[in-house]
This record gives sequence, C-alpha cells and structure tokens, in this order.
Amino acid sequence: MNNFEFERSAISPGDCIGNAWGLVTGKFWLYIGLGLVTMIMIGCIPLVNLFLLGPVVGGFYFVVLRDMRGETVDFGMLFKGFEKFVPLMVIGLIQSIPGVIFQIIRFSVDIAQIFSGINRGGSSRGTFYQSGLPEFGISEGLSIFMIVFALLFMIFSILWNIVFAFAIPLALEKDLGAIEAIKLSAKAAFSNIGGLILLMILGVLAGILGVLALCVGIFVAIPVIYAANAFAYRQVFPLIERNFNFTPPPPNAYGSNFGSGM
Repeated sequence: MNNFEFERSAISPGDCIGNAWGLVTGKFWLYIGLGLVTMIMIGCIPLVNLFLLGPVVGGFYFVVLRDMRGETVDFGMLFKGFEKFVPLMVIGLIQSIPGVIFQIIRFSVDIAQIFSGINRGGSSRGTFYQSGLPEFGISEGLSIFMIVFALLFMIFSILWNIVFAFAIPLALEKDLGAIEAIKLSAKAAFSNIGGLILLMILGVLAGILGVLALCVGIFVAIPVIYAANAFAYRQVFPLIERNFNFTPPPPNAYGSNFGSGM
C-alpha cells in the first residue's frame, strides 16, 4: 500500500474560497461552461448520473489542479476523469449511497401518504362518529420520529461527505484504487475536520447567495465551490506526485501555512 503523507489542521477555508474565486473569475466563461456541464451530467440524468459523478467531478478537479499550477487548461479536459473511469465511478457510487437512501425513503413516504389518503377516503363513512384523537396521536408520533430521523440522517450525511472529501482527487492524481483513496481521504479529512466543516458552511452560503442572485449566480457558485475543495485538497496534500512533473510551488501559494515546516 502506498504511504502518502498529508498535513493536519492545514485547511484555511477563507483562503480556499478566496483563491477559488480568483481562479474562476480569471477564466470566467471556461468555468461557467465547466460548471454547467458538470451540473447537467451529475444532476439531470436519472440513474446514469450515479455512474458519472466520480469521473465528471474528477475531470473538474483535473482542470482546477492544472490551472492552479499555471498550466494550460481547456474545456475538453473535463472528460479526463473518464481515463480513470472505474476507480472514480466506484468512489462516486459509494459516495452517493446516502442520497440514494434518502430518495428511496422519500419515495416510500410519498407512496404511503397516497395509500393512507385513499384508505381514509374509503372508510370515512364508517368512522364519521368516531373520535379522531388516536389518529392525531399517531400522526404526531410519526412527525416526531421523522424529524429525529431527518436530523440523524443529516449528521450521518455530513460525516459521510467528509470521509469522501479527498477521495476523487486522490484517485485521480495519485493513481490509487477506490478503496485506498477512500481510506486515505478519511484519515486526512478527520485530521482536518474543523477546516472542512467550516469550508462546507462557506460553500452552502455561497450556494445560497448564488440562488438569491436571480438564480444566475449559482452558475458561478458551483465552480467556486468545487475549486475551493480543490484548494483544500492541495493544502492537505501539498506534495505533487511524479506524474505531474513540475517544480512544486512555494508553501504559501494556495493559502494557509501548510508545508512550511515539519
């Protein structure tokens, strides 16, 4: 197994967002196009998007990591992730599990509500003179259960996403298999959990601002969020592998103080 070192407590969320904004606005229309196609491919094609998530996001990381180094980038590089389709696809599929579970639960609840409404409608004549208090009690109990379940599921989803924070760029850049990349990502992520959580919060705020900007701003917010994650990855994994063949930048090139000393 490869032993890749990573920095602990290295993420500077403000630097990640600021540097991502500078990168995206520097090649504005390129990143707008990349973000739009990424959103379409991983969000608008049911079922197929589960298999495309890893390769497409990997391609976006490929573009950002090259651009961070000042190398030439173009739109076609978005599909570079398909060159490592299998490991990236596997990572994307596993990462999507909470979302799939949520969709199944939501679909089941919708079906249950439909049948519940049909049953109440069909039996309303026989229960006209009966008290509705027990029914309200069951309804309130189910509501409380769903609220508690939703909170627990949200916490689980956040932790799950933290585990996968660096898995895709690791598999892309360091030629790791899916499981190796996930394990290394989990170790590095939980060693930087404070910075990651704050970065996630800033990403959510950026998305909200994008929606508030007549929804047009979301096409800017999405590339900025992905690019910020790439900067966070580089802060945690500052050492560049041999397959990129270039002189490593100074420690403060991507923000934060990673790599300044051991």
